[in-house]
Amino acid sequence: MKKNLPPLAACAALLLGGCAAWSTPFRPAPPQPGRTTLGSPLIILPAQALGHLLVVDVKLDRAGPYHFLVDTGSTVTLLTPALAKRHAAKDAPPPGAPPVRVRSAEGETAELPPATLRRLELGEARFDDVAVLVYDCAPLSAHLGVKIDGVLGFPLFRETLLTLDYPHNRVLVQPANTTALIPGTTVPLDDSGKTPLIRIRLGDRTIIARVDSGSDAPLSLNPVGLELRYAAPPRAGGTVGTLTGDRPQQIGRLAETLVLGDFNLPRPIVDLTDELSAIGGEILKNFTVTFDQTHDRVIFQRDSHDPIVSPSRRSAGLSFNKTPAYWRIAGVVAASPAEIAGVQPGDLVVRVNGEPVAQWGLHRYDQLVATANTIAFTFLHGTTESEKRVPVFELVP
Repeated sequence: MKKNLPPLAACAALLLGGCAAWSTPFRPAPPQPGRTTLGSPLIILPAQALGHLLVVDVKLDRAGPYHFLVDTGSTVTLLTPALAKRHAAKDAPPPGAPPVRVRSAEGETAELPPATLRRLELGEARFDDVAVLVYDCAPLSAHLGVKIDGVLGFPLFRETLLTLDYPHNRVLVQPANTTALIPGTTVPLDDSGKTPLIRIRLGDRTIIARVDSGSDAPLSLNPVGLELRYAAPPRAGGTVGTLTGDRPQQIGRLAETLVLGDFNLPRPIVDLTDELSAIGGEILKNFTVTFDQTHDRVIFQRDSHDPIVSPSRRSAGLSFNKTPAYWRIAGVVAASPAEIAGVQPGDLVVRVNGEPVAQWGLHRYDQLVATANTIAFTFLHGTTESEKRVPVFELVP
């Protein structure tokens, strides 16, 4: 299990058997596009679901389309160095301009060079003079198993009505001051920090949480002052990547009910954090979510009001730093079957169930962990390969 992993610096993607997450809530001074033009009152964009993340095609030139992650938890739009160089605006920051200090979801900081993108198009939606930060998305691409060319931050959509339709794998863009295509339950929104913050209830308490489509996690929860009750107490879940290194993850199941608008999520799985609490894609996937920045509200729609049940969390007990050629073991869950089998941090995995790791994208690997009893990992030690069959177990019942 992994969550809130910012794709920055030398921080490679981490994957712990069965569930992975990515988050890019960077927080410098929020940039916004110079001009937004919509060629239609309703723009429907097909999206590719990778884990619980939505990726859309962006047009920059004839060589595209390019794949961008939609991240409401990010206050900036990110672009690869090659595309930033090719499509920089005439008044873009000159080479050597001071980098912008950004902060990850884990509270760490890094510096990224600024640029201005002349134009990007999402179907008939056109955004001109977009301030971006330049980042090599190779770690994010390796994590997801699909080439990612950038990240679309929340401020990009400030002059639109943005809808993330998870059940139908699509993104809708409408002009601001129009009626949401899909009505639902309205929750007040605070976007003064240029990310969407809402109030949610946990038992009889109200907490502030970010609506973070760039995180594959469920509920990332800051436990300070909450006196939480657990059905399954927090345990070390693996290794989570941060800007300055790795940290151990703590994951458990609450004995209380999470209330989002008028929807109930009994006994949710939580990933404990020192930062602001956040609702990630593992919960958002149950909804169609509309962000109305003009009227300071988020609309959650779901066909059923039945309680949303979080299944048990299965795991192979391993975290990975991923590259196309191999997965390096970043962490092993203590007392897990993987540790008992002798797997150690630093070991290299070159095949999963006999197939090269490059063939195991995020979605396919997640499905394997969700259904398999054991997984065969082929390890490389020098020039010698050896296979170990690692049992899959319930990390959180």
